[in-house]
Amino acid sequence: QVQLVESGGGLVQAGGSLSLSCAASGRTLSPYVLAWFRQAPGEERAFVAALKWSDGRIADVEALKNRFTISRDIAKTMLYLQINDLKPEDTAVYYCAARYLNPSHSAKDYTDWGQGTQVTVSS
Repeated sequence: QVQLVESGGGLVQAGGSLSLSCAASGRTLSPYVLAWFRQAPGEERAFVAALKWSDGRIADVEALKNRFTISRDIAKTMLYLQINDLKPEDTAVYYCAARYLNPSHSAKDYTDWGQGTQVTVSS
């Protein structure tokens, strides 16, 4: 099992930027895909971006890719999500997730989850 702890959320104004962090521990991460999802009130958890820990290659990024950047720090075992030009519709709880081997857009395919960090964007 991979333990994940997110941080970095908060209240920001539209047009601003935010960097979310996810501390990963518990297992060797090299065979895993780590991903970011988000869940707005009343909506299902939605895929944002994922990368393969072994080589850092971005496995997939949703249509938001021009504003969202996923990255990792191997030495710190940290996953990051940089969000630029924030919009009110980006308001959601952002989750870090892990899945063995293959990336997926489906939340149900991920076995390990953090507790989430709230991002609120004011207009």
